[in-house]
Amino acid sequence: MSKVQINNVVVHNNPAMFKSDFHFDITFDCMENLVDDLEWKLTYVGSAESQSYDQVLDTIYVGPVAEGRHMFTFQADPPNPDLIPKADIIGATVVLLTCSYHEQEFIRVGYFVNNEYESDELRENPPETPNISVIHRSIMADQPRVTRFKINWGDQASQEPTGEEMMNEDGELQQAVLDTDSMLEPLPSAFKDVHSMDETSNVEMEMAF
Repeated sequence: MSKVQINNVVVHNNPAMFKSDFHFDITFDCMENLVDDLEWKLTYVGSAESQSYDQVLDTIYVGPVAEGRHMFTFQADPPNPDLIPKADIIGATVVLLTCSYHEQEFIRVGYFVNNEYESDELRENPPETPNISVIHRSIMADQPRVTRFKINWGDQASQEPTGEEMMNEDGELQQAVLDTDSMLEPLPSAFKDVHSMDETSNVEMEMAF
C-alpha cells in the first residue's frame, strides 16, 4: 500500500496564455511519518515523437513529512518554446505531475493540454513560425489520468518481478495501476490559508487534521 495518496489537485490560471506560469494546489495524505523528502516534478511533453523534447519545468522537495493531511502550492515557469518542434507547439500535448520517494516514482497525474490561437483567422491560416505571444493554453483539468506505481518504501525486502510489474528507465522495479479518478472535489475551506516553508521556495505547505 502506498504511504502517500493524492487527495485532490486544483488547477489554477487556466485557461491562460502559453507564456503564463503553471499553478497547482495539491492536497495529499501521508499514512505514516516519512523521514526523507518527497520529490515532486512537473514535466511538459514537447512532442509525442520523442521523450527528448520533454521539459522538466520544476522540481521541488517536500520533507520530512509527518503523518496526516498536507497541502502545498506548486508553481512553475512555462516551457521554453525554442526547445519544442514548431509543428508540435500548436495542438494537443500533456503535462505530467509526478511524485517520487527515494528516486522511485510512485504516482503520476497527467493532464491533456491544448494550445491554440484565439482568433479564427490565425487558426485557419497559422503562421509558419508560431506566434507564441498570442497562443492560448487550456488544461483539461476535469480529466486527469492517474497512474500509480508500486515501490519499496524502505520497509520491505526486494521482490522478484511479476508479469504485471515493469522496470522504469532507471532499471527499478515498478508496478503500474491505472486510475482514472477525476479528483473533481474542491479543496476544503480549511486549506485556503497556508504558510511558506521557505521564503525562497515556490512551495507552501500546511498540516491539516
